[in-house]
Amino acid sequence: MDAERELLVVEDDDAFARTLTRSFERRGYRVLRASDLESARAVLEGHAPAYAVVDLKLAGGASGLACVQLLHEHDPEMVIVVLTGYASIATAVEAIKLGARHYLAKPANTDDIEAAFARAEGDAEVELTERQTSIKTLEWERIHETLAETGFNISETARRLGMHRRTLARKLEKQRVK
Repeated sequence: MDAERELLVVEDDDAFARTLTRSFERRGYRVLRASDLESARAVLEGHAPAYAVVDLKLAGGASGLACVQLLHEHDPEMVIVVLTGYASIATAVEAIKLGARHYLAKPANTDDIEAAFARAEGDAEVELTERQTSIKTLEWERIHETLAETGFNISETARRLGMHRRTLARKLEKQRVK
């Protein structure tokens, strides 16, 4: 199979990674898997995938943003889509700056991901919302911005935000996008 249909899935949730793998294999992709930054680096030593799907939050609180950066530096033409259950504007902006083509909130299916692979251009016709940003949304954005700055270290994020670690952990569990 040619490298044009080769896809790297960087996901630490084994069940979700298996599901994505099976679904993409049925669509004719050769799927390579990694669960963290180091295993992704090892895959790149022997392969040059054209596509990548990267989870934003990896095992041990590691950031998928570092993985996006690694993949983009390895091959600037690689089409990278970031998936996350912790969507925020701050991490979306950073993912795009680091080389991702799209940023999708979970749950996203194979159709959504493949559509993101195909869309190279932005859409100026996207509907603008009339709603102003709420205090809760601003708080959520600030939490995620700080999480990204600290490499998803919850203790350090809580310290920088001036809140107790357990309070932050509870907020993250309540707002988690599944």
